[in-house]
Amino acid sequence: MNREYLRWYSQRLHRDMEMLVFGHAGAKVLVFPTREGRFFEYEQLGLVASLADKLQAGHLQLYCIEGLAADSLYGFHRHPAERIRRHAALEDYILNEVLPLMAAKNSHDCTIVHGCSLGAFQAASLVFRHPHLFRKLVAFSGRYDLTMKVESFSDLFDGYYDDSVYFHTPTHFLPGLGADWRLDRLREIDIVLTIGDADPFIDNNRYLSRLLGEKNIRHQLHVWDGRAHRAGAWRKMAPLYI
Repeated sequence: MNREYLRWYSQRLHRDMEMLVFGHAGAKVLVFPTREGRFFEYEQLGLVASLADKLQAGHLQLYCIEGLAADSLYGFHRHPAERIRRHAALEDYILNEVLPLMAAKNSHDCTIVHGCSLGAFQAASLVFRHPHLFRKLVAFSGRYDLTMKVESFSDLFDGYYDDSVYFHTPTHFLPGLGADWRLDRLREIDIVLTIGDADPFIDNNRYLSRLLGEKNIRHQLHVWDGRAHRAGAWRKMAPLYI
C-alpha cells in the first residue's frame, strides 16, 4: 500500500503542517483526527488497516491531516473569539492548501470528508459550509453543537457567541437556510452519520437528522448498539460507510 508523508509551512496558519497519504488512486478522503489525535492517528488506531482492501484496490485514497484542536476549539488558553478564529483559519488552510494539493495528486472527481468525534464536527462544519466542493460526508460519533453541554462535555466557548460560532455550527445555521444555493448542493451529497445508542451525543445526532429531513436533505443516520464512541467500533464502521 502506498504511504506518503508530507510536510510544509502554511502561511495561513504560520506553522508547519503535516499529513499522511494512503493509497494510490480512487475517491479522495479528507480525514480529520479526534480531539487529541494528530495526522497519524487514523493509522495508529487501525482505521487505515480496516480500509486496506479498498486502498490497495485503488477505490480510496486517504489524506490524513492535523486537526489543531489544542490550538483552536480546545485551546482554552485563548479567548473563545480567538478559538473560533483559529478554527476558521484551519478551514482556510484546507480550502486553499490541502484541497488544491489533493486535486494535483489525484484527479478523481469524488472528494469525501470524514472524521471521528471532534473530527466529525470539523468534517460536517466544512461540508455544510462548502457543499459544492464535496460528494460525501462520513461522520462518526460527532457532536454538532459545541455550545451544548452533555455529560462531561462542556460549552467549548464558555458562553461566548458571535456570528462565526453561529456559521460554523451545523445545527445552528441549518434551520435558517431557505432559498440558498447550499441547500441545493447539500441535497446532492451523500451524508452518513453514525452514533451509538448509549453515546452522549445521540440526541444531538437525532436532532441533526431531523433538521436535515426538514430541509429534504437525504442522509443516513446509523445507530449502533451500546457506546460506539471508540476506535473498535470505528474500525468496523469504516469499511461499511466510506
